[in-house]
Amino acid sequence: MTDDSIVSRRTLLAGAAAAGGTAVLAPGAAAAQASGANPAGLRLLTSVDGINTPPRGPGVMKFSFANPEPSVAFGNLLFGFEIITFENNYGIDPTRVSVERSGDTLRLTATGLTWAGGQRRREGKLVAALTRAADGAIEWTVSAGMDIPIKAVKTIVRGLPRGRVSMTADDWQDLGEAERVFEYPMLTGGMATPFMAIEGRDGRVWGLSALQKEVRPARFAFLPGADGYKIELLYEQAGWDRRGDVTTCGWRIAPDADIAAAARRHFTSVEQAWSIPDLASRTDAPDWMKHIACVVALHGEHWTGYVFNDFARQLEILRWIARQIDPATVMVFLTGWDARYYWDYPAFATGAKPGGQAGLDRLVTEGRKLGFRFALMFGSNVANPASPSFAAVADARLDDVYGAPFPANYVDWDGDRKGDGSMVFMNLAVKSWRDHLAGRISTMIDRLKVDAYFLDICGLWENNTQGDMLVGTRDLVDQLAHRHPGIPAVAEMQYDALMGFIPMNHVARYALYPRANDDKVASFHHLSWPAAGRGSTGVHEYGFNTYRPVTIEQRQIPTITFADDTFATQRDAVAKDIATARARYAKRGNRT
Repeated sequence: MTDDSIVSRRTLLAGAAAAGGTAVLAPGAAAAQASGANPAGLRLLTSVDGINTPPRGPGVMKFSFANPEPSVAFGNLLFGFEIITFENNYGIDPTRVSVERSGDTLRLTATGLTWAGGQRRREGKLVAALTRAADGAIEWTVSAGMDIPIKAVKTIVRGLPRGRVSMTADDWQDLGEAERVFEYPMLTGGMATPFMAIEGRDGRVWGLSALQKEVRPARFAFLPGADGYKIELLYEQAGWDRRGDVTTCGWRIAPDADIAAAARRHFTSVEQAWSIPDLASRTDAPDWMKHIACVVALHGEHWTGYVFNDFARQLEILRWIARQIDPATVMVFLTGWDARYYWDYPAFATGAKPGGQAGLDRLVTEGRKLGFRFALMFGSNVANPASPSFAAVADARLDDVYGAPFPANYVDWDGDRKGDGSMVFMNLAVKSWRDHLAGRISTMIDRLKVDAYFLDICGLWENNTQGDMLVGTRDLVDQLAHRHPGIPAVAEMQYDALMGFIPMNHVARYALYPRANDDKVASFHHLSWPAAGRGSTGVHEYGFNTYRPVTIEQRQIPTITFADDTFATQRDAVAKDIATARARYAKRGNRT
């Protein structure tokens, strides 16, 4: 069976018609077909071919006309390509395309482009190089060239089945008739590695991977049709390196027997790309980090100024805990120690209301004498422009790929039921911010002799005009490792590339393939993990959530939250959680 017979135009148009769509070609494609000016024999498809038009469920924005998507058959799939600039969208001109096939390789070369729905043409070049392995995996890259800066390059894939999908080897989800876009890296959406999987009717799992060696936006758009998805895979060029010649990362589509095999294939590439060692052999993870039975999160001062636990009570809590479990197996996570949570960023100076510097000094000194390990929280990329400390770092305010300020208005801090715009995101790629943060962390390490520092929101990566946020974060960690050997960073919302140089996170990833997280880094529960009783999330903005006791089989290091009433009213529940954490630790051979 040939490639051309796998996904026929008749099949695609039948699916579009059944969905209420159109089989009419866009003007440019229609002209090429009518004139026979299609030397490469491309399938002259349009953007509505093979998808439900209009959508039968929630949809995504799209062109309101049938935009040409000339496509080439390879490996039982159809591949189309587009170039997206900062001012328009361009497709390949089928009258100026050549295709070379040799065994399991294909090279498509377009020496001209179309735009305005195929009604207009302009100069430009696109080269797609595809290979097919013996097991059916297809890998490719796309190079594009224009005389104006290119923002993104899109690959359009048809021929993959419909079925439930998994984002980043997380739990399966049924998209139904919804059109969806998934983006990597995405802090709030949880896309921590550029991998999607589709489970076909025959039980096979198709893995879709962006094979990155530099962190760049990767988007996966799923548009359902009668029998399959049209999938759009987008690579976005670095915003600080605008250019007219762009080569995408590698992409891969591969069939596997199950999700474990598909995920294993993806994460093997990830581990190689980012040099991610096993936790057991990590030199950046001190021995104590590999032997933790539980994490105790002590919540201090809220954004409003409300104090959950002052430093004196926190020390009382630790003395009580020391009678329940060996303190050497407990990491104490200090949050809200630095005055009003978030509001007083980026001063990172000890708050007076919880007990001042003398109170914090005593807490950590006495806690360390008991044997506890301490991690101190810092905001890696958030600051308050109203702070006296802000002027010196104002140039590091994060911009988006267009050069506009990237908003940090996602939290309702003050209860007005709308996200507040009082804070701004910062970019660690900018030296002023990186040096400021390194200086504050270093000062507190020198003073308190804490064992680790926590980088809040370091899982945020946004394309921007200033520099690579991953590189900036790595430079910060390297700088602090040089100043303070053996004092590791801890990440929030860690995406895959961060695992190469940060050995601990909170929020474990990859539920359907947990070893990709658990074998590589230590993980504990999020700052917002609810306390026993009413389920307060302490300084975190969520407020209240359902309390969940520690279980002996849980993946993540048990995390015990102390909010305002926890120590006074919930000691029995906490004691049970500590006992279960102790039993879990023993069952795991006294390993994290």
